[in-house]
Amino acid sequence: MPGAAPGSAHPSAPGIPTIDLRPWFSGDPTARAAVARTVDDALRTAGFLLVTGHGVDPELRRGLREAARAFFTLPAGTKQPYAARVGGRGWLGPGAEANGYAEGTKTPPDLKESLTFATHEPFEDPETNAEWYAPNVWPAEAPSLRALCEEYLAGMARLENELLELLGEALGLGPDFFTRHMDHPTYGFNINWYPGTEVVGEPEPGQFRIGPHTDFGTVTILDRQAGKGGLQVFTDADGWQDAPFDPAALTINIGDLMARWTGDRWRSGRHRVLPPPADAPAEELISLVYFGECTPGTLVESVPAPVGRVVHEPVDSHVYLRRKLDSITVG
Repeated sequence: MPGAAPGSAHPSAPGIPTIDLRPWFSGDPTARAAVARTVDDALRTAGFLLVTGHGVDPELRRGLREAARAFFTLPAGTKQPYAARVGGRGWLGPGAEANGYAEGTKTPPDLKESLTFATHEPFEDPETNAEWYAPNVWPAEAPSLRALCEEYLAGMARLENELLELLGEALGLGPDFFTRHMDHPTYGFNINWYPGTEVVGEPEPGQFRIGPHTDFGTVTILDRQAGKGGLQVFTDADGWQDAPFDPAALTINIGDLMARWTGDRWRSGRHRVLPPPADAPAEELISLVYFGECTPGTLVESVPAPVGRVVHEPVDSHVYLRRKLDSITVG
């Protein structure tokens, strides 16, 4: 819709706009430029934004949750054969992960379980393949999960590339600035189950469904549910605030690798997921979280001034990502 307003900020979360992507997809230069400006502004303050008009089928999202929940509610002994470590493929059970560790905070383990999937096509280089590829694990007890996941992940890959083109334009560096590093990218995909206290018990002091942290890669695409024990976002101006919610929208944030790449022009969005609330202890939520990355071996160098603000030491993208993943692994 050329000429449509690119976004509006949510009153409880200053600096986090909701952006309709249809003007970006329209091809109208004026509308696309307006969207790019709004994105740049949002990522400078909170590192977060919401997007509508993204084209991801709500029925697919609903079906994926139902299939995953059928697995999560199985007895622990049935799930145990699928157990994995952080960064692997399979089931991350209770106590496997503490995201606060990434900030150097010794928090209790996160109050969640996850089904975790990752890069589905092998690499030609044996060392890269050994480090970043393994077949995804599909629980036999959830027979519909594979087809739903694969359809969803195909949509995420398309949307990720569109967003990276938008981010390149928002920096004024052209639509291929990031996408040229996406010929064979890695990704992570978690389906996070946040059950109530009847499953996880009473939260310990300082314990969260997910502890305070920033994501590690380039772009995270989150499909979340509203809840009292839900997502909060941190900004310097307002501290911790409930993230805005729109059932039609996807939540987008950038990770540490992208922040380095932009020379800290954009901030890696700090966030957390609250524990089950005392006044709704049985609250249950499921989030679909796609973690975008790039092709292994990409040299990430900070964009210089006047676009960037800080020059970080260049890093190999996946040496950096592995170090971050190891930092949140419990045990």
